[in-house]
Amino acid sequence: MDNFGFTKKSGILMAVSSLPSPYGIGTFGEPCYRWIDFLASCKTKCWQVLPLNPTAYGDSPYQSPAVNAGNPYFIDPDALVEEGLLTRAEADGARHRGGKVDYGWLFETRVDLLRKAYRRFRGGAWYTRFCTQNAAWLNDYALFMALKCAHDYRPWSTWEDEYKYYDRAKEQERRFAKEMAFWRWVQYVFFREWSKVQAYAHRKGVQIIGDMPIYVAYDSVDVWSNTSLFLLDEELAPTCVAGCPPDGFSPDGQLWGNPIYNWQRMQDDGFGWWIERIRLNLRLYDILRIDHFRGFAGYYSIPYGDATARGGHWEYCPGKALFSAVGEALPDARIIAEDLGFITPEVRELLDFCGYPGMKVLQFAFFDDDSEYLPRMYTTDNCVVYTGSHDSDCTRTFCRNLSGDVLARFVRECRVGRQSRTAALIDMAFGSIANLAVIPLQDWLELDNEDGRMNTPSVPYGNWTWRVRRLPSKRVADRIKAKTKQFGRNK
Repeated sequence: MDNFGFTKKSGILMAVSSLPSPYGIGTFGEPCYRWIDFLASCKTKCWQVLPLNPTAYGDSPYQSPAVNAGNPYFIDPDALVEEGLLTRAEADGARHRGGKVDYGWLFETRVDLLRKAYRRFRGGAWYTRFCTQNAAWLNDYALFMALKCAHDYRPWSTWEDEYKYYDRAKEQERRFAKEMAFWRWVQYVFFREWSKVQAYAHRKGVQIIGDMPIYVAYDSVDVWSNTSLFLLDEELAPTCVAGCPPDGFSPDGQLWGNPIYNWQRMQDDGFGWWIERIRLNLRLYDILRIDHFRGFAGYYSIPYGDATARGGHWEYCPGKALFSAVGEALPDARIIAEDLGFITPEVRELLDFCGYPGMKVLQFAFFDDDSEYLPRMYTTDNCVVYTGSHDSDCTRTFCRNLSGDVLARFVRECRVGRQSRTAALIDMAFGSIANLAVIPLQDWLELDNEDGRMNTPSVPYGNWTWRVRRLPSKRVADRIKAKTKQFGRNK
């Protein structure tokens, strides 16, 4: 669907985990609602979040143990107090003073807190209905998590054969019935709280843009319960893994390590796994950004066990057939294609075929005189422009590091005047013909990498921890509102 069903809007990129909260990570609690109030006050019509999936080793929401499940850390302890499932003292014991997200501390404490609440839960019609409606993925998730706990969270590939092999494990569900019930309840609470956030956002005129990673983690319920849909050997180890080839920014390329899909098997099955995954995501979000869209035109395959991505090669992917099936099953889906990276004619052809808006990141715009990321080069408004992304430098740091020809192009293309370079780049985004302009909150706050960087690709530790201590001030809201009005982005 071209142009999302609206014209010339603006959004802010802000992860739920980055919201202020006394509980060590952003939650669906009161600050989340006040954040939506902030967006409404500055006439911002879209809130883009990062994946809401659970995190595991490495803390990345793009390496989740369950692509259809929600992150238990986002459940608000205050809501459980109001429901009578936690005491005030128990919730207060879950407070954490640190400025950044401490995933280790959350892992050690948050599930125990949820278990206390679950022991007081008495069920009800809404809970029963949720479990019934979501049984297709929820039961496997609950069993997987029960087995994870029983094996001290070790990867499923190290479990005994009676649990490592999905069909055998399913025969023993009764042994884990109580633990499975807990994990079903966790998801019930997550989706219940998020649905309230969604409804509030809609009342305030705010639409939510979600993010769906292209790949799934090897140590996930999705691989464990669907091994035939991935390229695995007889021992269920990957035969090849995903990544990106070497380039000027990464001489060894990027070795992500995710297993590769068995695309032939998926196509033979009518892409049912993908259709259901996208369908579930569209329940969570108004608009869905699909990560690494170029991987649907051709994917980079690296032999399993390689230390770098240098030995990889490109393989064909049946992207047109996939998105034809998605379009037939989900004709009203509003999708953004993250079409960045090594772009080939096949990628452009797939994007044109789908009609999805692509992405224009301005930090990429100044390395060539006529870069396709420069607003004057845009040939259609059916695109989304960003100053930067969750994987890039904060724009303040990016601008400070400009030099040589890149700096000269920036000065020539971007009218700085008396304002900061960051503000000038925001103006460039807002002034473009792109139908949607999304600015990371860090850029509105003019933070640098030290205070605001979210993720550094290929760096395995220390990412995904950024948080704001308090919501932006009225002064910031007024500035955003003024820019929105100046460039006509609230039509």
